[in-house]
Amino acid sequence: MSAAGSKFRVGLIAMRSGRHPGENLAAAVKLIEEAKQGGADFVQTPEMTNIMELGRNLFSAIVPEEQDTTLATLREVARKLKLHINIGSLAVTVSPEKAANRAFLIDPQGAIVARYDKIHMFDVDLAGGESYRESRNYRAGELAVAADLPWGRLGITICYDLRFPALYRALAEAGASFLAIPSAFTRKTGEAHWHVLMRARAIETGCFVFAAAQGGVHENGRETYGHSLAVDPWGRVIAEGGTEPGVVFADVDAAEVATARARIPSLEHGRRFEMVEPMAEPAHLHAVRSPA
Repeated sequence: MSAAGSKFRVGLIAMRSGRHPGENLAAAVKLIEEAKQGGADFVQTPEMTNIMELGRNLFSAIVPEEQDTTLATLREVARKLKLHINIGSLAVTVSPEKAANRAFLIDPQGAIVARYDKIHMFDVDLAGGESYRESRNYRAGELAVAADLPWGRLGITICYDLRFPALYRALAEAGASFLAIPSAFTRKTGEAHWHVLMRARAIETGCFVFAAAQGGVHENGRETYGHSLAVDPWGRVIAEGGTEPGVVFADVDAAEVATARARIPSLEHGRRFEMVEPMAEPAHLHAVRSPA
């Protein structure tokens, strides 16, 4: 553990991003400043911090990373406020036809410590006619990313990644003590699965989970679930927000990671295995036969 000790305060920035990056940036800066005033050492913004747009109109409002005003401004905010900032994600162009859904970790000097492009694309059809095709506009990432904070290692993921536990197992096995899962969950899927999945990822890995979220009805008509969460390594929710924009604070002691993993050392007990060919009929059925 570094000289910073094991205890720190997290500020989760709950937002309701719209179609205009400048307005979203102003809202994010205000809330990050509020988090700093509240004693935060590490701040996380939600997925799609800079814009919430589903159609091709996205490309008239976003730019490549090196030209992105939101990224440049939040780097300066991190330097000015001496904060570690996990930008949950920004939409940035990577080609004329595709964007990246990209997270950033910024250090207190304003340097970009890590980038992560969302691996799993949200291509689903929900009841009631809701349909999402993230892959139409976004290029999927291929690399898992972890980076060091003063208190331990952070595994960086985004929203729909949450449903793929192998990613989190890999991050924990790579030394992560904290998992970043900034999100823009739909209201329907959030009501059904948000809490149980976040708690499961914490329990399975013995990690803290930090999940800043978008919430409410957005300018483009999409409705997101909100409920920014911090979960401890034993699976307990230690902080939770609602659907309104604001800051959710959580006091974290990284020493709890070792404590939880000592109680249930499942990371050490993992074994590689092979799948056998399925039998034509489950074996247990052979034990029950009609009398001759």
